[in-house]
Amino acid sequence: MLKTSRNPVHIIGYGYLGAKLLKALKDRKLAPPEQIFTISRSSAEHQGHGISWDLDSDYSAPENYSVEQAIIFYFVPPPRSGQLDLKAQNYINELIRQQKKPQKIVLISTTGVYGDCQGQWIDEHSPVKPAVDRARRRVDAEQQFQNYCQSNNTPLVILRVSGIYAADKLPLKRIQAQTPVVREQDSPYSNRIHADDLLEICLIAGLKAELTGIYNCSDGHPTTMYDYFIQVARACGLAEPPSISLQQARTELSSGMLSYMGESRRINNNKLLADFKITLQFPNLEQGLAATKLNSVHPEIAFLAIYRNAKEKV
Repeated sequence: MLKTSRNPVHIIGYGYLGAKLLKALKDRKLAPPEQIFTISRSSAEHQGHGISWDLDSDYSAPENYSVEQAIIFYFVPPPRSGQLDLKAQNYINELIRQQKKPQKIVLISTTGVYGDCQGQWIDEHSPVKPAVDRARRRVDAEQQFQNYCQSNNTPLVILRVSGIYAADKLPLKRIQAQTPVVREQDSPYSNRIHADDLLEICLIAGLKAELTGIYNCSDGHPTTMYDYFIQVARACGLAEPPSISLQQARTELSSGMLSYMGESRRINNNKLLADFKITLQFPNLEQGLAATKLNSVHPEIAFLAIYRNAKEKV
């Protein structure tokens, strides 16, 4: 049972996860509403005490922003290019400039920092070896926050998150377009976490003072990327996408997708489950999809499934 925080709560980066966190904090009264602040490029993007701050170009925060004794959730995605996270650098420079100590920082990172592990099981003791720039930017952000927090004796939790899925976060357009997937025997391992489970993990990470360190966030039951797309298609009643060989994929799939296909690892979440004392609501993809009210989020799915079934019977 989480206790209500008396500290200010700052959500830096008000995107998909930030919006879920804000709603949970308010609905469950885990922080006084007047003490919750969200920061993004435009205050029009968020609710409550929204602060506009573009970390790409504004090198200092608005005058009314103070980090003193705040629980900070840093959810800002890195820049789209380069090997350094200059957004994180801008934010940390502001922390240094203020000379006021936050209560705690929770940083969202990615399991992509481990690079290609050729399908081996990976835990928090495994070395980081990012193979692509998007992962190198995440490693840079981790190192920046670690350096700041060590120098200022500020508790830090780094959550290395695998692929996030939920009813409103599924590759439906890709499946409906019948974009090919790499066949089972050539497909790398894929790790994931349901958005609702990740939300609980974030809340615990921020509101339980004793928790610090690095944690892998996954459901602990990886399958292949092929399996992921097939299971989603079946759960939605959609036609399964065609499968192709890895050799074919090199000419038919985007460079972005191919870069993901070049990495395979299985993420161990034992440390997370033990230290957070959490039982995941959705411990595997099957349960996550079975419990997801897909039709209520995507009403078009029900129509497409009915149409497909009727067509198959003709």
